[in-house]
Amino acid sequence: MCLAIPSKIVAIENEMAVLDVDGVKRKASLLLLDAPRVGDWVIVHAGFAIQKIDETAARETLEMLRESLALVEGESGGE
Repeated sequence: MCLAIPSKIVAIENEMAVLDVDGVKRKASLLLLDAPRVGDWVIVHAGFAIQKIDETAARETLEMLRESLALVEGESGGE
């Protein structure tokens, strides 16, 4: 299973973005988006920003991912 992770664009150089997810910085291609801008929230999959989303949806998705991880870690005893 693959997950597309919501990320915020914090910098753009050529067709590449620097993205922030909870303080972790990553790079992704912007070739699949129309007119991306610093401050936009995007869904990232396999190194490509594939869709813009609104900030509320991005934050809700990140929170659900955190909750899911906490459940999985709880079931495995934190191992």
